[in-house]
Amino acid sequence: MSVTIRPAEKRDVPAMAELIEEIERFYGATDTDIQPLEERRTQVEEALFGSPPLASALLVEDETGDIVGLAAYSFLWPAAGSSHSLFLKELYVRNTLRRQGIGARLMDELRAIAAARPGCSRAEWMTDSDNPGARAFYKSLGFAEFDGKIVYRVDSGTA
Repeated sequence: MSVTIRPAEKRDVPAMAELIEEIERFYGATDTDIQPLEERRTQVEEALFGSPPLASALLVEDETGDIVGLAAYSFLWPAAGSSHSLFLKELYVRNTLRRQGIGARLMDELRAIAAARPGCSRAEWMTDSDNPGARAFYKSLGFAEFDGKIVYRVDSGTA
């Protein structure tokens, strides 16, 4: 199947909101965990097209025009010295299209975006330690795991 990889546009918000539900279910969310569709739409639109935008996304569009994958990323500062980095937050390709080189193409596009941006010294991302599929994917692309960081997380509503 032929796909197109392109930057997200405002017209993609509804399809992206639906794909995000699929991503949440991939990570184990249940019906009670899933945010209502209208809330997701609003948050996607604000994140990608608000003023200022909080993130960017590359989309994978199939031959029929359906959105079947995404790479969501932001730029973080500082990285090495006073430079900044491209941080990949989410890479997802629909199960039926995996193992066809689409994820590798997304990674190539992200690396090109980072290389083209003045002052961007690197691209970074994480995966769960209990996600052997993702770890094998990144290893197959020649990326080594970096064990120098420990991730901390706290919900914004927590005192």
